[in-house]
Amino acid sequence: MHAYRAYLLDQGGHVLRAVELVCEGDAAASQAARQLVDGHDVELWDRARKIAIFKHEPETRDLQST
Repeated sequence: MHAYRAYLLDQGGHVLRAVELVCEGDAAASQAARQLVDGHDVELWDRARKIAIFKHEPETRDLQST
């Protein structure tokens, strides 16, 4: 098992909080970090190695007229 950190980012790219993830490898850590995306982008790091960034998808409104 290996310790990773997932950083939840605000709209300006600043860290809101860090979450420690203990996983078997990069693939498992990526899957766990992807689940943290909830209105914020998430960066996944293994010490000084950036593994991935997972972008949140902003809500879109249906602008149809009735």
